[in-house]
Amino acid sequence: VRLQQSGPGLVKPSQTLSLTCAVSGASITSEYYFWSWIRQAPGKGTEWIGAISYSGSTYYRPSLKSRTSISRDTSKNTLYLQMNSLKPEDTAVYYCAADPRQITIATLNFDFDSWGQGTQVTVSS
Repeated sequence: VRLQQSGPGLVKPSQTLSLTCAVSGASITSEYYFWSWIRQAPGKGTEWIGAISYSGSTYYRPSLKSRTSISRDTSKNTLYLQMNSLKPEDTAVYYCAADPRQITIATLNFDFDSWGQGTQVTVSS
């Protein structure tokens, strides 16, 4: 599975982040994978943001749920992350990732099967 990310690297505070993850080598509707968004901030640990299942069900980190939306376009086999009201502490490298295991298991060690290349997102005016 190949995950190709795209999106802006610099976002101003209070604005919305929009990232895209184009998937090849597997269908996002396949009853096999959970498709997650993850971030790594400087000096902080890896943080799971949320996920979308093959059926389109979404799951979010509780602390980010109110300002995060994960969606998909099945015709393009593409995933999307939107996060609004960005703050400087949202500065991180953002990844899309795929794994067949339940999210609670995959996020124990973040040993996901497949990863996008990562997008450095800096929140600054």
